[in-house]
Amino acid sequence: AKNPPWHKFVVFSTIDDGDTVVPKHAKCNNCGVVHNVFDIGKSEILPGQETGAVMDIDDVKIMMPDSLNRMLSTYNCDIATWENVLFVLQHNKFPSSIVLDRNEENGVISGKILDMKDYAVYSIRPYSGKVET
Repeated sequence: AKNPPWHKFVVFSTIDDGDTVVPKHAKCNNCGVVHNVFDIGKSEILPGQETGAVMDIDDVKIMMPDSLNRMLSTYNCDIATWENVLFVLQHNKFPSSIVLDRNEENGVISGKILDMKDYAVYSIRPYSGKVET
C-alpha cells in the first residue's frame, strides 16, 4: 500500500478529565479527506468519505449569535476557530482569547485576537511581536 501524503492541518480538540483527547472526525483542509483525530498531532485516514460525521462552519453558525458569525466570517476563520468560539460559549469558558488572524512578515507576527469576556461581551484587539526562534 502506498503511503498517503503527510501534511498538517489545524483541528479543535477537547481533552477529557483524564488528559486524553476526545476522538473526532475532521476534514483535512489540504486534501479534503476525513481523518479520525485521536491525539494531539495524530490522526488516521478514514476509509470512504464520511463527511456526514464532520462539523462544518454552517453547522456551527446556527448555534452562535449573529454578531460572532459576522466577525468570524469577516476574518475568514477556519473551522477550528469556529469550533473554539462555540466551545467557549457552550461551556462558559470566560474569559478566553482566540486568534482570529495571524500574519508573519520579516520576523514579526501580527494579527487580531478575539477577547471573550462573557457570552455577549467580546472585543477585537490587534497584536504584534517578534517571532521567537
